[in-house]
Amino acid sequence: MEIRTPAQFKALAHPFRHRLLFALGSGPATISQLASGLGAAKGTVAHHLKVLTEAGMVRTAHTRQVRGGTEQYHERAFRRLTGETADAGATSALFGAVAEELAGDPDALLHLRHLRLTPAQAERLRATLDALVGEAEEAGADQPRYGILVSLYRHGHPAQPGPSGR
Repeated sequence: MEIRTPAQFKALAHPFRHRLLFALGSGPATISQLASGLGAAKGTVAHHLKVLTEAGMVRTAHTRQVRGGTEQYHERAFRRLTGETADAGATSALFGAVAEELAGDPDALLHLRHLRLTPAQAERLRATLDALVGEAEEAGADQPRYGILVSLYRHGHPAQPGPSGR
C-alpha cells in the first residue's frame, strides 16, 4: 500500500496506531485481544482502529457469533507500506514505534550511512532494496516475526543552502 492521502498520513501520525499495525501483522484480532496484548483500554484500541479503518489501512477480516452479539476480527489491509512523500509527523511516529521494537531486541541490526552516489547509482540501489524487501519469503506462522525498515533518501538537498549559507 502506498501512503498518499491526508487520512493515511494522519493515521500514521500516532505511535499507538503503529503498534496496532504491528500487532495485526501477526494475524486478525479482536479489540479485546488487541487491548490485552498491547496493555491498552478497549476504548483506546477501538478509537485508533476506527482511524486506521477510515484510512483504508485496516479492515474487518471476519466476524464470529458469541453469546451476546457479534465479535469482529480486524486485519491489516496491506502486506507492506511504502511512501513516496515524506510527512514529518508520520515519519517521526513511525521511527518512534520502530525504536520501541528495536529497544527490545539485543540482536537488532541498525545502520545509518551516507554515500555519494550518482542519480543512476541511487536508482539502482533503490530498485535493489525494494526488490530485496518485496521478494523476501515468509516462513510458517510458527516462526518468529522480524521487522524490516528500509529507506533511501537524499541527504541535504542541493537546492537548499547548508547551515553556513553556502
